[in-house]
Amino acid sequence: MIITITLSAFIAAAGAWIGKRAISDHRASLAKRRGLLDEAARSFPDARISFAPDHFPILVSRLEDGRQVRIELLADTMVTRRLPQLWLRVTLSEVNERNRPAIGVLARPTGAEYYSLVHDLPEWMAPPEMDASVLMRGDGRATACQVERAVAIFRNLFADSAVKEAVISPRGTRVIRQAAQGERGAHLLLRQIRFAVTTISADLVSKAVAEAQSLSEALAAGGAITATQEAA
Repeated sequence: MIITITLSAFIAAAGAWIGKRAISDHRASLAKRRGLLDEAARSFPDARISFAPDHFPILVSRLEDGRQVRIELLADTMVTRRLPQLWLRVTLSEVNERNRPAIGVLARPTGAEYYSLVHDLPEWMAPPEMDASVLMRGDGRATACQVERAVAIFRNLFADSAVKEAVISPRGTRVIRQAAQGERGAHLLLRQIRFAVTTISADLVSKAVAEAQSLSEALAAGGAITATQEAA
């Protein structure tokens, strides 16, 4: 009888400890997640940070020319034959809508990219030749010259295998890059999504912003036509 009581007490105590530890670890994980863009925020004097429902930060600021830049982190568990991916998404919104077509490229498409703008574009286009499989689509308004220029830029940009998607549209440009890959042990054994990063470097964010700016200049011919605040 005494042994049974002792064993029951031990099991109860162990269960309580495990539960308390799990809650503590979860809170620590969320706290770490919320600070991932703090370093990058110091590069933007007027940076404003909010948080998505999954506690990943969203940084919004403006460049010197007035354009809005929105920096987000997306945890993607829909990837096939790969570990979960943490994507860095940079969206540069023009102050005024530009007179240019929408063209985008998505690398290694699976059809499960819920965050992709390329899947929403109606016209299939011949993609640039490169090592990775890519999907290129547009809105059907690009001239042959614009397509040629865009292909050259996309070919250069996607030579970096960390680039997942790049889009040019009348209202802005967007670049999605890999920021981190999920921890193998936590995902395979416990199906948990953990990323072994404590910060997204300011250099990586600056690189993605510069790429979005370059895309904005890619099809720069033609002036602004209407005011807008958000990219595609």
